[in-house]
Amino acid sequence: MRLTEFWSRMEARFGTAYARSVAADYRLTALGATVDEALARGDEAKVVWRAVCAELDVPGHLR
Repeated sequence: MRLTEFWSRMEARFGTAYARSVAADYRLTALGATVDEALARGDEAKVVWRAVCAELDVPGHLR
C-alpha cells in the first residue's frame, strides 16, 4: 500500500482534519506507537493500516 492510499483511507474513515489528529495523537497498541511515529520509523503503511482497522472500527469497504 502506498502512503497516498493510506491517507485516502484514513480521510475516508475519519474525515480530512480528524485523520491527521488521530494519526498524531492515538497510540495503537499493536504498534506501540502513533500512526505518525510508526510511519516515521519505517513501518509499512499496510501494517499501520491493519493496526488502525483492528483498533478503530474501520468499515469493511475501507479495509
